[in-house]
Amino acid sequence: MIGFYNYTVILTYVGLASSVLGIFAAGDHNDVMAVICLIVAGICDMFDGKIARTRQRTFEEKRFGIQIDSLCDLISFGVLPAAIGFSLTGFKPICIVVYTLYILAAVIRLAYYNVTEEIRQDNETGEREYYEGLPVTNITIIVPLLYLIAAVVKDGVISDKAFAITYVVILFIVGCAFVTGFKVKKHPFKREIKG
Repeated sequence: MIGFYNYTVILTYVGLASSVLGIFAAGDHNDVMAVICLIVAGICDMFDGKIARTRQRTFEEKRFGIQIDSLCDLISFGVLPAAIGFSLTGFKPICIVVYTLYILAAVIRLAYYNVTEEIRQDNETGEREYYEGLPVTNITIIVPLLYLIAAVVKDGVISDKAFAITYVVILFIVGCAFVTGFKVKKHPFKREIKG
């Protein structure tokens, strides 16, 4: 069998499984379950690096870890949020364009990060202090927060249509932030967990 199989990737796979379940839940219009699955995937992603660093890994295992993490991040933080949006709006052409652009931005962001991270690791030790562009994992805060705000003020204030439009606009803005070259300081808590 090809690949690397050890405990260092288990949490990454759990996060992926949660995301796939979330995609199916969104397809069944169970947005609450889909958002919960997004949160679980975010929690798994927060700790998977810490677990991976508890084992002495070969060069190939480290590179595999970077790639498998990004591929799972694409499903979790690229495809799942778009699937949640699709469950809200259905097949509306402008929304499909936004979801497609959002996923494309996530792919570009993750690929760019992988390339620059490999170069950085070849030339430096330690952890990054800054991200370039908004990390895709931030969607695990943005989407649940949007749903929480809507739940608090929804009764008679926000219609389902207004919420769906807001969701699409937020996804468009976040997708743009993925590929915009501003610097984001790594949160000290995140550095502590990943390091």
